[in-house]
Amino acid sequence: MLLLLADLSPETVRRAREVITMNIQIGKVTHYYDKIGVAVIEVLNQPLKSGDMVKISGHDNEFNQSISSLQVEHAQVSKVDVGETCGVKVDRPVKEGDMLYLLTQKR
Repeated sequence: MLLLLADLSPETVRRAREVITMNIQIGKVTHYYDKIGVAVIEVLNQPLKSGDMVKISGHDNEFNQSISSLQVEHAQVSKVDVGETCGVKVDRPVKEGDMLYLLTQKR
């Protein structure tokens, strides 16, 4: 079934716009440890925090996940600042060069 915006009420359109997400580039995969499912991430533009919802996107792979495990030098941390490198447990395999985007609600 095809649904056109013209068929929606103004209130429905307004609510739909509130949940549209914006992608903010936040990091880059520099290495992937396939046996333990951990990506090494270079944090580029703003801090990465435990609990952030991110999209990992590469040439042949794209998925969303919440950051549940964030480590620096084998120590669990809650935040990684710009310019630092960290380990992130990922839900799916990734490749060197894949990009990490912070998903935020458009306001």
